[in-house]
Amino acid sequence: MRILLTLALSVSWVFAAELPVSAPEQLGFSRERLQRINTLMREHVAAGDMAGASGLLARNGKIVFRENWGEMKADSIVRMYSMTKAVTGVAAMILYEEGKFSLTDPVSKYMPEFSDMRVAHESKDSAGKRIYYTTPVEHPILVRDLFRHTTGFDYSGPMDETGEIAYKKLEMAGGAPLASFDLAEAVRRLATAPLHEEPGTKWRYGYSIDILGRLVEVCSGKPLNQFFEERIFRPLGMKDTAFFVPEEKWSRLATLYAPKKGGGVERSTAPAQERYKTKPALLLGGAGLVSTMDDYTRFVMMLLNDGQLDGVRILGRKTVELMRADHLGDLNRGSLTDGYGFGLTFAVNLGPGKSATIGSEGEYYWGGAAGTSFWIDPKEHMIGVFLVQILPSQGVTARDQFKRMAYQALVD
Repeated sequence: MRILLTLALSVSWVFAAELPVSAPEQLGFSRERLQRINTLMREHVAAGDMAGASGLLARNGKIVFRENWGEMKADSIVRMYSMTKAVTGVAAMILYEEGKFSLTDPVSKYMPEFSDMRVAHESKDSAGKRIYYTTPVEHPILVRDLFRHTTGFDYSGPMDETGEIAYKKLEMAGGAPLASFDLAEAVRRLATAPLHEEPGTKWRYGYSIDILGRLVEVCSGKPLNQFFEERIFRPLGMKDTAFFVPEEKWSRLATLYAPKKGGGVERSTAPAQERYKTKPALLLGGAGLVSTMDDYTRFVMMLLNDGQLDGVRILGRKTVELMRADHLGDLNRGSLTDGYGFGLTFAVNLGPGKSATIGSEGEYYWGGAAGTSFWIDPKEHMIGVFLVQILPSQGVTARDQFKRMAYQALVD
């Protein structure tokens, strides 16, 4: 019993351990050049472009830069929006490793509601009037389509046969709908809507990852929040990441801002300002989490370390390699950023000369609607995390600058 207690205490300590810190010079960074980040971000705050933000850089497992600007605090809890997607991708790959599904399986094998999907079409009759119709899909939606956004789903939906926007009448428009129903019902509703195009033919951003979250529930037999907590958050020591903020932590929930007419930002009046204080009925694997700098850094560090952190392994090395590979090939990339492919929930840099951005071939990243972002660079063994809360995001410029200035400070 004493041995077990000692082991439990030891494990708890490991999970709670902070990531080590290093002097920038020891890991190939110029301290002077890193200071440029502080200068620019303080200018953004002083100009009213943002009320606050925070940024972190780490290399070889050690933090070399961590700063908070304006009202953002070190332990602020922020709405992660689409940075939730990477967590859902990891959760699904845990089950993939356990043999619960294959990437080439039809989604309908696990969710029969997707057995008879249709594709939306639009044309004009002889009088020039628009007509809308649907045809059966030629190929089923595959599990890999969920990961790489090639299902034909987006966040608004095409016109249905009556000429109405499909998702609006399903109460599923917008990407993060306020709903009284759960994920199983949300997915059932989505399956009744037509697709924009044939599955597996075009990258189109939308509800694919939320459906993937439902696959996690079906294959694990557990609600998404429970699976996240048991298999990812608790093992990695992510203490503040969840689908809502409990009352004892409300004081740490960052204020959400919105762009102000004429420039600057003001406190947002959107429902998202307060709704993260209560547990939602609909657990969205594509947009639902809140987190902190410490928590999300531990998550991305695990991926950089090929699936493990502090002796705790979440995924195998080859699984992480599979996730960060480009899975689009020659498919239509839609609105995806030029020079980037797409892996299993991440955009993948195809090379600086193709993306016209500073970085490395094979670097992968994603961001959130309120301006948050992360990137992971296996070649440089480097990560970056940037947090801000402006919706619709006005923080994209700052987050892009943060990444650029992180790389320009890398001198060795």
